Amino acid sequence: MARFRNKKKGFVKHAVKKKQQPNVDHITGDKIPKSFVFSRGKLPGPLKQLEMDLRKLMLPYTALKLKEKKRNNLKDFLNVAGPMGVTHFLILSKTEAAPYLRVARTPQGPTLTFKIHEYSLAIDIARSQLRPRCPQDLFKNSPLIVLSGFGTGDQHLKLTTIMFQNIFPAIDINTVQLSTCQRIVLLNYNKDTKLIDFRHYSIRLQPVGVSRRLRKFVQNHQVPDLRSLQDVSDFVSRVGYGSESEADDEAAMVTLTSDLGRVNRASTKSAVKLQEIGPRMTLQLVKVEDGLCSGSVIFNEYGPVDDKKKDDKEPKNQEDDEESEGDVEDEED
Repeated sequence: MARFRNKKKGFVKHAVKKKQQPNVDHITGDKIPKSFVFSRGKLPGPLKQLEMDLRKLMLPYTALKLKEKKRNNLKDFLNVAGPMGVTHFLILSKTEAAPYLRVARTPQGPTLTFKIHEYSLAIDIARSQLRPRCPQDLFKNSPLIVLSGFGTGDQHLKLTTIMFQNIFPAIDINTVQLSTCQRIVLLNYNKDTKLIDFRHYSIRLQPVGVSRRLRKFVQNHQVPDLRSLQDVSDFVSRVGYGSESEADDEAAMVTLTSDLGRVNRASTKSAVKLQEIGPRMTLQLVKVEDGLCSGSVIFNEYGPVDDKKKDDKEPKNQEDDEESEGDVEDEED
């Protein structure tokens, strides 16, 4: 009697290549800035969450799942940054006096050191709102950047302006798609207090002259309950479903050049609404160095280095000056 063998076919698992992000904008031809957000030294829990919030803010051109090791020094991050096209470092650190944020241009600087006076996490901002807004595709594109109050003529403020303008991709107003403009980062400088208010908002548009009831009806793919109504016009004109109309400011209205979603149509007026999504920070520029976390000091808020108060001195991690053989692992979404 013949025997039949069940030969199982072997399955070969092919390696899936990660989709690499482009280094050059295909429309403008400019190099796309990319960033690493990491910490030096040990951080408490809230500051570690602030680090993750900053990574999310810098999406999509950042390493959201960047893995750090204690033995990694600044050179390790710099060695990985070159092949990956990373142009900026955002480095968080903590001393007994205050937390600090360093924003550096790779590979040769300059470096701006900010003292963090106050900060609020994204989760704290969401908990304080009645209806937090965070669509799935909110972080699919880079945020817009708006700088206010930096035009005083001071050299350190000019460097701050250039640094933050170049940390996000530039846009071409002639070719930009409105659907990609969903977030905005606002930096406002107060010349009296010398503090910078750092805010992060989501952008949404609402058609002018359309009641909230109709907007909800068009946006939601659900059939409304009309059992208690005599006519469809009662649904449109009925008052009591939340706020039927919202005060629209003429200064916050724009005329769309193309359709945006199911409600906002081209050649119609829409009101621009901003909703804060965090994180929120109050920063003070304390030092500007011409190198990457080193070099000559271009600006120092507290005067010469020798006269600087010990409590206000920004942290310098010993591991940055030590040689290490640690590798920095990067996992991108």
